[in-house]
Amino acid sequence: MAATATSAALSGAPSVAASIVSSSSSTSPALGFKILAECSKSKARTSLMKLPHYTVELPMFMPVGTQGTMKGLLPQQVKDANAQLILGNTYHLGTRPGKDLLNKFEGLHSFMQWDRALLTDSGGFQMVSLLELAEITEEGVKFKSPYDGSECMLTPEESIEIQNAIGADIMMQLDDVVDVRETNYERFKTATYRTTRWLDRCMKANKNPDRQNLFPIIQGGLFPDLRKISLEQLIARDAPGYAIGGLSGGEEKDKFWPTIHLCTDHLPKNKPRYCMGVGFAVDLVVCCAMGVDMFDCVFPTRTARFGCALVDNGQINLKSREFMNEFIPIDEKCDCTTCQNYTRAYLHTIVTKETVACHLLSVHNIAYQMRLMKNIRESIKNGCFVEFVQDFMSTYYKNQEYPQWVVDCLAAVNISLKKSCSDSAQAPSADLEDLEDSEDRLWDLRSDFEKLSHTGYRNAILGDFEEEEAEGRLQGFQKAFQHQSSINPTSLLSRIDGFLIGCLIKCSLSEEQVNEVYKIQAEIKHTLELYYKPNSELFEKIMTDSSEDAKAMSRQCSSECSCLLNDDKVLIEEKVKSIVNRTRTFSKSVGWALPPNI
Repeated sequence: MAATATSAALSGAPSVAASIVSSSSSTSPALGFKILAECSKSKARTSLMKLPHYTVELPMFMPVGTQGTMKGLLPQQVKDANAQLILGNTYHLGTRPGKDLLNKFEGLHSFMQWDRALLTDSGGFQMVSLLELAEITEEGVKFKSPYDGSECMLTPEESIEIQNAIGADIMMQLDDVVDVRETNYERFKTATYRTTRWLDRCMKANKNPDRQNLFPIIQGGLFPDLRKISLEQLIARDAPGYAIGGLSGGEEKDKFWPTIHLCTDHLPKNKPRYCMGVGFAVDLVVCCAMGVDMFDCVFPTRTARFGCALVDNGQINLKSREFMNEFIPIDEKCDCTTCQNYTRAYLHTIVTKETVACHLLSVHNIAYQMRLMKNIRESIKNGCFVEFVQDFMSTYYKNQEYPQWVVDCLAAVNISLKKSCSDSAQAPSADLEDLEDSEDRLWDLRSDFEKLSHTGYRNAILGDFEEEEAEGRLQGFQKAFQHQSSINPTSLLSRIDGFLIGCLIKCSLSEEQVNEVYKIQAEIKHTLELYYKPNSELFEKIMTDSSEDAKAMSRQCSSECSCLLNDDKVLIEEKVKSIVNRTRTFSKSVGWALPPNI
């Protein structure tokens, strides 16, 4: 009966839609919420959320379309992957195309040809991601535009005005976001109370409460007392739904899950709960067990750009030569167009080289996330969510011990995890030097950057940046690295990058270890961006021109030039040292010895 009701609701049947509204305690005419089934042991539940543009089945994952598009995908392809609701970014959409143009098109739905639900974040996250470009005051956040360097003030009122122009089904309040790794209690306390004050301003500024929902965002960092204060204050505003913010920013998992557990214990049961920035499969499963309904993350499409495809035991790196003769789909159980038409061998030949590879892997990765959430929903309806979680974890962590945080988190919601003797057998660790016997095997471990010019290497490793984003981030830094060959980091960083690629390919890494690899690689990108971007034209000339003029330019830039490259004679040794130390710590955690040249 529940499945029939769900099908009718998703097809827009008026009678069922009306019942959703009547059974909801939401004070918003733009949102109806009905719980369909609940897990008898954990806090997991499945429900329907009726929004102006679409009736969404929860729990669900939202792909991120920062500027009204998923990178490499058409809106129709996102719909074909069964995405019900996608996320757009208020800060970026407000900057380009801007609220005036969005108003002319009567919102983002018609502008991007998307007829399902939309959610917009408020722009608050950019306080962390573009911190170098931002100044936070009680009035709002002053940014430098990442596109032209101009200053703009994003206030709660301006954020809502942009979101009203976008026309999203769900809008997020502008919140005071602090990097979760910050340790200053007083800064989090200020942000907690300021977030409440900004919510009141957002609610007052909303011109479309009858068709656009406004969700508050619970803040307070990793401090339980501040989270409780935020919960009490925001729940008192009786919003149609609530978000848990300020997490998924690099905090330890054993601090991540208790914060969510605390919030879902206190949030109203009869309203949707949204955990912001969560997208790893294991995180999705455990957060559903803790009673979260909605998630978003750039992870599925971002990891696709690195040549990685999501599968039931984590992800596979299709750059590895082990896939060159595998004439099977990424996942034989997947019905996405990529898996129906292309083999691992074909994808191996084009990943990270051809744009279409990013497209094909993004299609699969989005479909994987949608299928995972559907399986979670079905298991709750069928009364077997606990068994689903146990089977999922057993497959995901095959031949590995369960991370303690996963065990502890699930135990807190009455789900126990046990390993059989065969499951817990550890795969032997590998030493990088052991693989150097075989040139063919070693091929998988090197980045091949020695075949490229330094400029080519820069272009390759920075390929994940959009040009305007890279420019914008650069403007936040008033200092850059000196251009001196004696401290050129390219060779060392390429070796580290190759080592990390080898670990991804050859080691059975946990989710945390994969995440750490990506973070180190991001640091490498950032370092090279700072090193090369300020004067790439000069660098390219020096690399390609052996004339005396070019050599003179190089000497001048090294010692006398007043450009960004020489500001305050900033050196890169400390930055590179940090990357090396972090890589050494990581190598110990996976049982691989670093090559002697690192």
